[in-house]
Amino acid sequence: MRYGLIGYTGRMGKELSTLLSENGHELVLTVDENEEHVAGAPQVILDFSLPGALAATLRHCREHGSALVIGTTGFSDSQLAQIRELAQSRAVVHSSNFGIGINILAMILKDYSQMLSDWEVEIEETHHNQKKDAPSGTALMLMAATGRTCPAHSLRLGNLPGDHTVHFARTDELLTFTHRIVNRGLLARGAFQAAEFALTAKPGYYTFQDVLATKR
Repeated sequence: MRYGLIGYTGRMGKELSTLLSENGHELVLTVDENEEHVAGAPQVILDFSLPGALAATLRHCREHGSALVIGTTGFSDSQLAQIRELAQSRAVVHSSNFGIGINILAMILKDYSQMLSDWEVEIEETHHNQKKDAPSGTALMLMAATGRTCPAHSLRLGNLPGDHTVHFARTDELLTFTHRIVNRGLLARGAFQAAEFALTAKPGYYTFQDVLATKR
């Protein structure tokens, strides 16, 4: 697989380039702030950068006919519309988190949150101190999975990869779901799985939960 990386020197960019290279895939395009290198046409582009890079990502996808795996968070509504527009002509896998466990949690919440509709719910999340958006895209994904809007509490501390907890409570009991990332490598492995999916998928807008559902 020929692939491109947007945010090549970032945390996830480094994880992805190491993982994909170890598995024999060819890096042919890299983009970072004010710097681009193109050595071929990527079949799949992976973007784990910042919202400001979206224009370059979309341009390269259109120029090279590339599928897209995108894990950047903090997009505006208009940017999200542009991503969906691209999905009309190629496979786009868009998720705020490519961890398997956290997406399974979101799927569980979708299936069972109706049974908890009369419970109070709040979300808390903790990430490293360089993360720009708060609440995190993952917290918003979990909130959407509950089917309602609720308070979300954000902490930005140290070098923590990401903790997310959903609390459901009523007068006499508390039900808590927690997911913790202990190694960023799991996010890279999930993105790799999504790239393999996007390589052969029909044009359309997919989430990582759609990718996981193919293994059900």
